[in-house]
Amino acid sequence: MSNLSAQPLSPLDGRYRAQVKDLGNYLSEAGLNRARIQVEIEWLIWLADKDLLNTSSKVSDEEKTALRSLATNFSDQDVEELAKIEATTRHDVKAVEYFIRTALERLGRNDLSELVHFACTSEDINNLSYALTVSEAVSSVWLPRARDLSNKLSRIAGELKDVPMLSRTHGQPATPTTMGKEIAVFAHRINRQLSRIENQKYLGKFSGATGTFAAHIAAAPEVDWANESKSFVEHLGLEWNPLTTQIESHDWQAELYQAISHANRILHNLATDIWTYISLNYFKQIPVAGATGSSTMPHKVNPIRFENAEANLELSCAILDSLSQTLVTSRLQRDLTDSSAQRNIGVGFGHSLLALDNLIRGLDELAINEAVMLGDLMENWEVLGEAIQTAIRADVARGLSQISDPYALLKELTRGKRISEEDLLVFIKGLDIPDATKERLMALKPDRYTGIASKLTQFLS
Repeated sequence: MSNLSAQPLSPLDGRYRAQVKDLGNYLSEAGLNRARIQVEIEWLIWLADKDLLNTSSKVSDEEKTALRSLATNFSDQDVEELAKIEATTRHDVKAVEYFIRTALERLGRNDLSELVHFACTSEDINNLSYALTVSEAVSSVWLPRARDLSNKLSRIAGELKDVPMLSRTHGQPATPTTMGKEIAVFAHRINRQLSRIENQKYLGKFSGATGTFAAHIAAAPEVDWANESKSFVEHLGLEWNPLTTQIESHDWQAELYQAISHANRILHNLATDIWTYISLNYFKQIPVAGATGSSTMPHKVNPIRFENAEANLELSCAILDSLSQTLVTSRLQRDLTDSSAQRNIGVGFGHSLLALDNLIRGLDELAINEAVMLGDLMENWEVLGEAIQTAIRADVARGLSQISDPYALLKELTRGKRISEEDLLVFIKGLDIPDATKERLMALKPDRYTGIASKLTQFLS
């Protein structure tokens, strides 16, 4: 045994804490408790303001501010106080209730104590708290960082839109493109997913032990509790779910985590492609002063940002995929599988956020190597076979040539072979096609055979 003090078990709370710490404001246990306090306080104020129980217990504006500050000013000291209460209650939501009752006592408003957690099951508080914290984490932390990456990809696409590059379909030389167009593909793909995530609906239920409002009706049958529940949930900025068991069904969570997993997988594809371009020397890595690439090979500049991103995206997907599968099932009216699972939401987001950070930093450390890319193009004249056979087919269709099966003719010339510019020019000169077509084809070069690749970046939203 060592003499180390308690150490972080997760690298997100240790080695990588600086990159992901902002998520802790929302997706940590403390962040969840802050949201629980917020929901409990808002429900207390709602009941008092509307006097739904005919208690005539009004709450002044000053008292509302003081009560709401329990959430807005939630501190490390409050975390410790809650932990002490929970050590006795052995129930996290009940600890929050007693925490608020103590605050009411300090304000001299013990008369409001029975409005705390009134007619609520724990899941009424929890589901709203998770909806609030996840929504805030997405909008305040994850999405802005994802947008930073998307914007960076769009800028790179614009800067490199005219830089020709040999494509590699199935890993083999193929019709040239431009590096900017290929980066634009990833920007376009990720933008679609971010739009889906931005439009995600966050649902909430507030209807008691089995979603029937039974306790509410028993206490105050004259109140339209369904309407009050709907208004209260919407007051928190969420969408009301009227049909639930004890728990909100978590379908919105599954939808969101699947969407983020999809975005993760697109970014994983980006990481592997950039890694490959680096290995081809299409991108040069800019050495970071003082950094070590290899412990034994001093010359190396390893693509560690992209490798780190790959690993973290895979971990994020594993957790978020598991959550999206687990959370949509609850035995009959309630079981607790979701309770343990949801405590790992922050871990799933954390690994994704860490990957975003690595991708952004990695892209900042790249410089395009146009000389190598041009050299690669000019060694693969056979990729013009597509252009030649297509032009011949067009002339045949117009009745300007009698060549039989142009594709087979070019296949015989180029398949599995490396041919030179001279070989291609001799071939074209010997074709029975119009002179205008010959001139057009003889002017072709691999670095010019990129279609409208450079213009396609304009379709980035």
